[in-house]
This record gives sequence, structure tokens and C-alpha cells, in this order.
Amino acid sequence: MNLAYWAVVGLLALFYLYGGGVRVVRSREQLRPMMAWVDTTPMPAVRAIGTIEVLGSIGLILPPLTGVAPRLALAAAIGLAVLQIGAPRVHLSRGDRQVALDITLFLVADDTAWLATTWL
Repeated sequence: MNLAYWAVVGLLALFYLYGGGVRVVRSREQLRPMMAWVDTTPMPAVRAIGTIEVLGSIGLILPPLTGVAPRLALAAAIGLAVLQIGAPRVHLSRGDRQVALDITLFLVADDTAWLATTWL
């Protein structure tokens, strides 16, 4: 179970660390080719989503790795799953019909939450 957790979390954390980091540091013009929804979303909201994703990815790795407050890994996984619940709605309302990635990320975050219960 430990190996499964680290395999899944490693990929999920890398994805959210990159995606969130991009949302935090790039301008609207730089994000537009990758994310059509940024045109109609205020930049503070885009930055907030990016910050949540970066903190969530850190929360998946550091608590179990250090042994300090390992329950935070479960909270981070649940938070990322909740974030992905709203993602398809945002994408569909902005005309972006590709929500398969959103659903996949939700399922992986959900499985990660289940795997994180091994740290409790």
C-alpha cells in the first residue's frame, strides 16, 4: 500500500505542482493558449486556484515524508478532489468540452485520499 501511495501521489503532485505553478506565475496572455477559461475568469481567482494546487501537491508529499501531521495528506487529497468537482462545470460553461482530464484527476485524487488513510 505504501508503494502504491507514493506512485500515485508522485504523479499527482507533479501534475498539480506544475499546473498550479504555471497559474501563479504566468500572465493571462501566456495562459490563454493552454487554458481558454482564463479569458473570463478574474486573475486573482486564477492565481488562487494555482496556489491551492501548489499547496495541495506539497500537502500530499511532505506530511507523510516527514511524519509530521500525516493527516494533512488526507486533507490535501480531499481538497484536490473537491477542486476537481468544480472544474468540469467551469470548463463546460466556458465552452471547453474536454473534461476527461478533470474527471480523471478527480478519480486519482479520490483514490489518493483512500490511500492516504494508511498514514492515519
